[in-house]
Amino acid sequence: MDPILNPYAPGAGTPPPELAGRDALFEQVRVGLARLRRKLPTKSVMLVGLRGVGKTVLLDRMRADAEREGVHALRIEAPEGRSLPALLAPQLRQSLLQLSRTAAARSLADRALRALAGFAKALKVKYGDIEVGIDLEPEKGLADNGDLEHDLQALLEAAGQAAQGAGTALVMFIDELQYVPEEQLAALITALHRCGQRQLPVTLVGAGLPQLPGRMGRAKSYAERLFDFPTVGALDDDAARIALTKPAAQNGIAFTDAGVQAILEKTKGYPYFLQEWGKHVWDVAQASPIDVDDVAAASRLATAALDESFFRVRFDRLTPSEKRYLRAMAAIGPGPHRSGDIAEVLGKKVSALAPARAKLIEKGMVWSPSHGDTAFTVPLFDQFMQRIMPGDDWRQA
Repeated sequence: MDPILNPYAPGAGTPPPELAGRDALFEQVRVGLARLRRKLPTKSVMLVGLRGVGKTVLLDRMRADAEREGVHALRIEAPEGRSLPALLAPQLRQSLLQLSRTAAARSLADRALRALAGFAKALKVKYGDIEVGIDLEPEKGLADNGDLEHDLQALLEAAGQAAQGAGTALVMFIDELQYVPEEQLAALITALHRCGQRQLPVTLVGAGLPQLPGRMGRAKSYAERLFDFPTVGALDDDAARIALTKPAAQNGIAFTDAGVQAILEKTKGYPYFLQEWGKHVWDVAQASPIDVDDVAAASRLATAALDESFFRVRFDRLTPSEKRYLRAMAAIGPGPHRSGDIAEVLGKKVSALAPARAKLIEKGMVWSPSHGDTAFTVPLFDQFMQRIMPGDDWRQA
């Protein structure tokens, strides 16, 4: 097929040509934001799932939908090593400046900007990465105690009052929330709780890996009552077929049933992998319909592409001991696995492997579905580990 016309879009956060199987999630957020603007009880939403299920794409689509409805949206990604105040401050400043242009909310937005100035100044010592320019002078006693939990409450209350004055809502869309330290998560949860108690139109739509609900529960025990945690998983067969075949059909290209089934078996219905296989099978196929022979040829290319990008970028961040831990998991199977079984493969005590396991959880490579269990956060990573570390030499390392 003509590669110029290839409709598939594998990439980090790249929207697929057909966003199938997620309508219920979009509706949940749409209804929640509509209720928020009417001062009706609304829970914040946390999208939880493995890598490659499309959480970032969903967040971006939800944010765009919210902005079309007149909501003020903050788009934040929480990378490792950055503080939440530093990520939040510049985005909040931008939204407050926009709110200050509304006559009904100008004084309230200016007060919120003064709160932000005090917030940034007071926390600059503790969180040195805060960089935000505010023309207004801080208001003494407003969000300037230097205590994140107290100050963030005051700041979001002031911002919520400005949004309310403008007849809109303020929604924080935060990706990769599992990287936010627990004491900062606790402050955010407390601030959202306070806004809810005061019926202010402030909420959070976030996304993170499967360990996120547990981290939020440890940060604040009442978090489960403030948030919904819908799981974003692999697409079911019907949705996966639509995601794969509809973009091709719009370009006049068909798949045989056997060809579709072969791709579903390879990808397990994970959206990112569907895009990767779709791209490569389009490029190798000579004519419509695309069949199993095309899929077989494309699978070699798709696997190599994943190994060099999606998988390899995560593998290269690991220490030798962490790689051996993951290779031992892969030797047992996809998982989840008991810590004792992994230790047995490596010929070590569970306690000796605890530091490596803890670092892998911190890096977002594994998570614990239940006490003593360990599972990959990256789908099909067990197969990659067997390809990248073949044989048995890793056992003696």
